Amino acid sequence: MAEPFGWPPGAFTGIGSLPGTDPAEAIRLVLGEVTELPYLPELPARGVGADMIGRAAAALVDLPVEYLVHGWTLASHPGRDLGRAKDHLERDLDQLTELGQGLPRLKLQLAGPLTMAASLELPNLHKVLTDRGAMRDLAGSLAEGARQLVAQVELRLPGCAVVLQLDEPALPAVLSGRVPTPSGYGTVRALPGPQAVPLLAQVLDAVPPGRRVVHCCAPGLDWSVLREAGADAISIDASLITDGQLDAVGELVDGGGSLWLGVVPGTDAELDQASVRQQVRTLWRKLGFEPSELARSVVLTPACGLAGASSGYVRRSMAVLRDASRASLDEA
Repeated sequence: MAEPFGWPPGAFTGIGSLPGTDPAEAIRLVLGEVTELPYLPELPARGVGADMIGRAAAALVDLPVEYLVHGWTLASHPGRDLGRAKDHLERDLDQLTELGQGLPRLKLQLAGPLTMAASLELPNLHKVLTDRGAMRDLAGSLAEGARQLVAQVELRLPGCAVVLQLDEPALPAVLSGRVPTPSGYGTVRALPGPQAVPLLAQVLDAVPPGRRVVHCCAPGLDWSVLREAGADAISIDASLITDGQLDAVGELVDGGGSLWLGVVPGTDAELDQASVRQQVRTLWRKLGFEPSELARSVVLTPACGLAGASSGYVRRSMAVLRDASRASLDEA
């Protein structure tokens, strides 16, 4: 029977960002340590254009942006910093092409349409989120950019199946009307869930079913919006799952979805593999599923990106995640 997801049971992975500025070094680290579901790392320490929003801006099609004092802004012509963002992405892809031949699968990360709409500004300095037409244009541009990026990676790495992760840290704030206006004196009105679903679905559709992931590291996640948009997996900091959300988590898994659990901190901390394993088992027992289902349904990750961590901590966290994931396979 074919596996339901684009990754094998017992896989672990990273959220995306790593410390440092050398893409070759970062890619070698990921390919050497995260073998079941490697990913193209992001290195925001390189500066403007290498950040999460800059990476997604570099993928936009026919929607130029520029970086101004107040942040990324839609523009009539591409700005200098967008050129830097595109250069960062191209260099990363060149290194991936050199080092990643023979990979069966790879995960790519892009900021999702709701977080982009909450982050980008219009030329009049209002958020894109305030203009429904601009939001649709942004989602369409991002969807086409994601398709082109996936196609480019699959062309560079023959036989490699791409998993797409949309990073949506702003999603709870967008849906609840908590995104601040640029002035800081107010908030943008809430985007109803039924309007958010097609925007997310359009970008997730860049890859086939079974390879669609949405990550959110903010509290108050609306699980139903992500499921309705077609997410196969939902990635979340395990510490944010409250007892009140257990039903939503259970519905995800019971409905054939995958739960990506962030179980190690994103910055340097004491790590204990036994504690991580116990944390995962405790949640699984609360959900009421059999231990044998754990490896198929759960992917272990850091709680968020690791850009703020030390290189030694990054390696230790990968080792802890690998050992905990193998333990889940032993119980299958």
